[in-house]
Amino acid sequence: MAHPLTEVSTDTVAPRDRLHLWGDAVWRLIGGLESDAFGDEAFAGHITSGQAGYVNLCQLDVSRHRVVRTPSLIRGSDRAYIKVVAQLEGRACFEQNGRQVWLSPGEWSVYDTTRAYAVSNPDAVRQMVLMIPKEHLPERRMRLDDLMVQRFSGTTGVSRLAWDTMRAAFTELPTMSDAAADGVADVITHLVQLSLLERNGQHSAMSQREALRDRIGQYIDRHLADPDLSIDRIAQALNCSRRHLYNAMSDDGDTLAATIQRRRLEACLRELCHPAHTHRSVTDIALAWGFRNSGHFSRVFKAHTGCSPSEYRARATQPH
Repeated sequence: MAHPLTEVSTDTVAPRDRLHLWGDAVWRLIGGLESDAFGDEAFAGHITSGQAGYVNLCQLDVSRHRVVRTPSLIRGSDRAYIKVVAQLEGRACFEQNGRQVWLSPGEWSVYDTTRAYAVSNPDAVRQMVLMIPKEHLPERRMRLDDLMVQRFSGTTGVSRLAWDTMRAAFTELPTMSDAAADGVADVITHLVQLSLLERNGQHSAMSQREALRDRIGQYIDRHLADPDLSIDRIAQALNCSRRHLYNAMSDDGDTLAATIQRRRLEACLRELCHPAHTHRSVTDIALAWGFRNSGHFSRVFKAHTGCSPSEYRARATQPH
């Protein structure tokens, strides 16, 4: 399935209505923000946006303006994001947590939508803005607060790989399949995370292994219901060898196959207990979470809980 880009342009309305249209578009696509144009009557802007898996991508071409995210707007939000801004043309100033950074073309930075911030663009700019759900960037061996509003180079190191991948993803998004778009979201997130780890001074193989472990877990969770989920498929999707997968998971005490089975069981346990699923059969729930047949599920379930799925459901749902 292709991922078409959508466009919003102020050219479609009268000049007096442009800032209002822009503010609505920014609010919907990039999150709750207050926008102003330094009083310019000739304000003009264009947003092109798309979705790669769980990552939202936008490109902004806009005359001088500024946006502010206030505490009251934060309280009205229902999800936390890390925003990545790649500066393509013009200069911009970002402020958060008492820090300030100016970005020039070829540089990028990150900031946190759960904290107040301001972005000033004193001249016309072209920017890419990516929104990564914060839960996909776990704070493992680093404090995200300490890494917000810093300047990353698009010309050297891991941060260059992140820059190149973000730009290429936006260009190629309309032709991507769903599976490819999901994989691209993981790759972008992984490279942003590695850039942050590198800035944090974590150059060790351990840091990269932990980042890979997070990507493995995310991929498993997204494809848990697929009975064809396998170690080879995970390795292919994440573009690494089976050995790297085993090494990344070596500290967890479980094999990858055992991890997949355990997570499937946990999902089934939740649904067997939930009142909303009382009308569904045990077999239906098992097959929906990737088990191939009810016999195998029952054996695995009993080994894990000490009782059959039906017995477990009866105990969990009986009135107390």
